[in-house]
Amino acid sequence: MLTPERIERITTGLEDDPFSVLGVHVEGAALVARVFMPEAVSVEAQTLDGEVVGELARIDPAGLFAGAVAIEEPTPLHYRAVYADGAEYDMTDPYSFGPVLGPMDDYFLAEGSHQRLFDKLGAHPMTFEGVEGTHFAVWAPNAKRVSVVGEFNRWDGRRATMRRRADVGVWEIFLPGIGPGTAYKYEILGVDGTLLPLKADPFAFQSELRPATASVVAEPMAHVWGDAKHRDHWKSVDLRRQPISIYEVHAGSWQRDEHGDFLTWDAMASRLIPYVVEMGFTHIQFMPISEYPYDPSWGYQTTGLYAPTARFGDPEGFARFVDGAHRAGIGVLIDWVPAHFPVDDHGLARFDGTALYEHEDPRKGFHPDWNTAIFNFGRREVAQYLINNALYWAERFHVDGLRVDAVASMLYLDYSRGDGEWVPNAEGGNENWEAVGFLRDMNTALYATHGGVMTIAEESTSWPKVSHPVHEGGLGFGFKWNMGFMHDLLRYLARDPVHRVHHHDDVTFGLLYAFNENFVLPLSHDEVVHGKSSLLHKMAGSDPEKFATLRAFYTLMWGYPGKKLLFMGQEFAQREEWSENGELEWGLNIYAPHRGVRQLVRDLNRLYKSRPALHARDCEPEGFEWVLVDAAADSVFAWVRRAPGEKPIVVISNLTPVERPLYPLKLPQGGHWREILNSDAAYYGGSDIGNLGFVDAGADGWAQVTLPPLGTLMLEWEE
Repeated sequence: MLTPERIERITTGLEDDPFSVLGVHVEGAALVARVFMPEAVSVEAQTLDGEVVGELARIDPAGLFAGAVAIEEPTPLHYRAVYADGAEYDMTDPYSFGPVLGPMDDYFLAEGSHQRLFDKLGAHPMTFEGVEGTHFAVWAPNAKRVSVVGEFNRWDGRRATMRRRADVGVWEIFLPGIGPGTAYKYEILGVDGTLLPLKADPFAFQSELRPATASVVAEPMAHVWGDAKHRDHWKSVDLRRQPISIYEVHAGSWQRDEHGDFLTWDAMASRLIPYVVEMGFTHIQFMPISEYPYDPSWGYQTTGLYAPTARFGDPEGFARFVDGAHRAGIGVLIDWVPAHFPVDDHGLARFDGTALYEHEDPRKGFHPDWNTAIFNFGRREVAQYLINNALYWAERFHVDGLRVDAVASMLYLDYSRGDGEWVPNAEGGNENWEAVGFLRDMNTALYATHGGVMTIAEESTSWPKVSHPVHEGGLGFGFKWNMGFMHDLLRYLARDPVHRVHHHDDVTFGLLYAFNENFVLPLSHDEVVHGKSSLLHKMAGSDPEKFATLRAFYTLMWGYPGKKLLFMGQEFAQREEWSENGELEWGLNIYAPHRGVRQLVRDLNRLYKSRPALHARDCEPEGFEWVLVDAAADSVFAWVRRAPGEKPIVVISNLTPVERPLYPLKLPQGGHWREILNSDAAYYGGSDIGNLGFVDAGADGWAQVTLPPLGTLMLEWEE
């Protein structure tokens, strides 16, 4: 019944079941249409073909119209409204359409097993019941009312109130005539009747450019992919036994255009992809590219997990970048941030007036380090939201993998918290078993559905089996960052060489656990910001000694077991700390020392890829053996890298500024050993001290090797 109370609820925006009032309804023997069009003075009802079927009367001054319509059965109608100034407005009635979602969507969503949510929730342009428009759907189970608002309805939450699917708390509506490019938000009436700040769509596939925060109806992905060869290759191989050398990039500050503005994805592709190919890296890893409001967060405080940031163009632009990289043989990884989210009013925080995506208890739901909210990993709808996001990036944008940020903060309930600031688990421990379950489910789902994709954990603790399969009790990641290697080596190389004799185990200790996980050796952005100085200035000594030490370090690292990661600018020894406010110091490349470092990194990558001994057993102890481990007095280290059926390669580092001519060393076998790389070569800016291209070892393996000062050699055995 259309009671005065129902009329008031419609006109004041309090009605949570608008489809029972608006649209076409049977009243006795007649069909009656009702529509809410504030400020209109008359409304004419038409069929979709333009046939007039009735004049509607205004039954409430606020703009509610109703009247009999000459149609034989309920069908979508079109309205033409006239306003006091004579202006006309046409609208197809959204309340004369049925639901788009079906009972199986409800079932799988409620079960927490829906792996196609990005096809169902969010804004999807479509043709529905013969009419073009956009279907909107959002999860807000505790809301009293949810509406889609935008310029198309004057941001008036009374005009596009959504249908509630009560079983799962999803609200949906099909809005005819709304197409790609339309900005929108959700207006939500909270559980206590409070009108919340307008919310961006958690499943938005495109967003406005900051500082604007609205979601945007995205064009359906139309890109025609040409990367089958690349994807088939990575599906067919064991990633642990492939050369993986990653170039980490902040898309907003690698390079800028001639005006100092961000590059578009297309402009970036024309510059970055050829550069990475020339430098010999196998993968680009972007710091987070999901939509985020605050530039200095570098994307690690995202408000739009499903939307590539508008800073660099539209989603199709990112798809073109990935496809272009794949066609050039380069993989694309993205930083993924499921650990926490910012509390901006338009974001996920208290989305429907309750702690929906986060924990209600701040001891579990608030991160003290970053002033952010922590996802409620134990809530199946939240875990499902995040797992679907991982699947979305792999499916829609063909990304080759996810580097998962801040995993340690997810695993421990007491992470960065003092006594009384955290809640123990059911066993009284500090393990966050809900987060563990989420990570295992995410990795299982991603690896099961997208062959060749990898996940990499940024995890800095001794949590066991991070990169072991779930069925073996692991977390299921493909790889884990080796933070210990990075910290130990940087600490060692920052010391004056005269003191390194007392800290020999900074280099040797890492080999005690180097094969417990599938490791990536990271020299990431985190090491060159916030007063930590650039890598070059972390090295001890004079300027020439800094360059020599850095070259020796890179060569040691490329010979050390584990995949490689270098942050942008480190490949040419940028002098200043990295800043997101401008581009890298590209002008340094005209100077020989910087150019030499870049040439060295290029050659290391090419050598690493071409020599299976250096990569095929990165994650297995059979690929490594110490040749000299106890020469602390000389700060000399030597080991051999092996792979079945391949020539062994010996890596020798002298980390003092003293040349060591004819240094006695027992190589793994006798014969001719070719010097395939010398970090002290003049070509790289060094003093050119070496072995004239080869070393001969006696039948017992003993040889005399000239070790350059602050240098690392690679020797390859030849028959």
